[in-house]
Amino acid sequence: MKYAYYPGCSLHASAAEYDISWKAVCERLDIQLVEMEDWSCCGTVHATSVDRLLAMALAARNLSIAEETGLEVAVPCSGCYKNLRTTDEELKEDADLRERINGSLQRRSFKGVTAVKHPLYILLEDVGLDGLAELPRPLHGLKVAPYYGCVLTRPAAKQPVDDAEDPQGLDRLLEALGAEVVPYPAKTKCCGGAVLLSHTDVSVDLTGQLLMQAKEAEAECIAVACPMCQMALDAYQSQVERQLGTKLALPVLYFTQLLGLALGVDRGRLGLGRLVVSPANVLAKV
Repeated sequence: MKYAYYPGCSLHASAAEYDISWKAVCERLDIQLVEMEDWSCCGTVHATSVDRLLAMALAARNLSIAEETGLEVAVPCSGCYKNLRTTDEELKEDADLRERINGSLQRRSFKGVTAVKHPLYILLEDVGLDGLAELPRPLHGLKVAPYYGCVLTRPAAKQPVDDAEDPQGLDRLLEALGAEVVPYPAKTKCCGGAVLLSHTDVSVDLTGQLLMQAKEAEAECIAVACPMCQMALDAYQSQVERQLGTKLALPVLYFTQLLGLALGVDRGRLGLGRLVVSPANVLAKV
């Protein structure tokens, strides 16, 4: 299996542990990643909020680079995935819009000949859960809250990868790894990651609700698939604790890190040391 790889800005900076663990998992599963040359920011929330066409042009430029590889493109960041997949779908369907966007790309051209995939659904649909049947270190006894965030399952209504309101993909993966998936109705609620810096109080309030619901469900950790969600729940957890006046100590791991542990990947290759809240309780069970 081989994919073009678009890491996006976060995975080369604040979410490096997501990049590290995804690559380690791919190596173990014989998935080859070809990082795209000269990729750029996808525009994420910021460009979209200012100029939709600018955001689409940024996404189309990156898609055109992926198309040159002749491969489907793996996009781990939920925000990048939303932008690239939505743009890919819209430009494939709207010839006039495609011509307008291509006109702004100058030496590049979006052709609509690739597919945008998130690693979670690569594992579910391309690798298949049968490929994870024999795990060296299953996550037996570990209670996990599956948190999808508000973006991952909503980028393309015409070609949904999961149920937008009650997705099951991450639940299924975690169960296949041997974990106990706790009931978590907040699995698609917003964490406020997009306003983490501009309106920290709003994000901390939303994050507090998510953490408390996971704690009430007796989760021992939260599994995430989005860099902004991970940062909000992990790095800002101490602020939530001060605001609520209670100790949470709830580790927030990328699903790729949990998968890596179950696959027996060396822990030093999963970026666990970059987590703010210690995952010691998780590691003690694996």
